[in-house]
Amino acid sequence: MLPRLLRPHRSIRPHTTAAAAVMTKRITRSLHSQTVNPLYKEKEEESNQGRANEIIEAVLYGSKKIKEIENQTHSKMLARGKYVHELQIHSVKPEKVHEYKELVSKHLPEIANDPLNNVHLCGSWSVEIGRQDSFVHIWEYKGYPGHKQTLERLENDADYSDFMKQLGPLLISRENNIMLEFDFWQTSPPKVTNGIFELRKYSLKPGRLLEWEMYWRKRLECRRQFCEPVGAWFTQLGELNTVYHMWTYP
Repeated sequence: MLPRLLRPHRSIRPHTTAAAAVMTKRITRSLHSQTVNPLYKEKEEESNQGRANEIIEAVLYGSKKIKEIENQTHSKMLARGKYVHELQIHSVKPEKVHEYKELVSKHLPEIANDPLNNVHLCGSWSVEIGRQDSFVHIWEYKGYPGHKQTLERLENDADYSDFMKQLGPLLISRENNIMLEFDFWQTSPPKVTNGIFELRKYSLKPGRLLEWEMYWRKRLECRRQFCEPVGAWFTQLGELNTVYHMWTYP
C-alpha cells in the first residue's frame, strides 16, 4: 500500500573649430587613401551586426555567460553533488486507480532492485489532499552518468517496454523534474510507514535561489520538533526555479 501524501499548495569636451577642421581633413585623407575590399566590408558589417544583437540581447535579457556562471555557482554551493533525483507525478484515471497501484507496486521495485541500474527508489506516495488520483515517485540516480546509463538500459529492456505499454492507458497525464538535493539536507533512505507525508512546492523568482535558501535554512530547525524531514531538492531540468521539500508526520 502506498503511503499518503499531502500537498498544500562620461562628458565630452567639444572640439574648437580649428581642431575640428584638422580632424575632418585627416579623416578625409584617410578614407580616400584606402581601398576597401567589398568582401571584407561585408564580413565586417555582419560581425558588427552580430555584436550589436548580442549587446541588445544582454540589455534586455541579461548576459548569457553571466547567467551560466551564476547557475553553476548556485548548484555547486547548494547541492551535495553526489546524486541526481527525479520527481515523477502521475495523474491516473479515477476508474483505473486500483489497476495502477497493482502495476507500479510490481514493476517499480523491480527497476529499483536491479543491480545493473544505477538508481534507487526513494519512495512512492498517493495524494490525499491536493490533486486527487495522483501519485508521486522520487528516484535517486548516481549522478547524471547514472541517470543516462539507467535510461539507456531501460530503453532496451523488454519488461520495461511492456510495463510502459500497460501504464499509458491508465494515465491522464504525467510529468517529471530532475532535481538536486540541498547539501545540508540528505534524502532519507526508503522506509515503509503508515504516517502522513507532506510535500511542499515553492516557485521562486529567477536568481533568488541562494538568497531564499539562506533564510529558509535558518527556520527549518523549528519544524523538526513536530515532524521528520525526508528530503529537500531544487530543480535543474523541467520546471525551473522550483523547490520541493518533504516531511513525514507520525
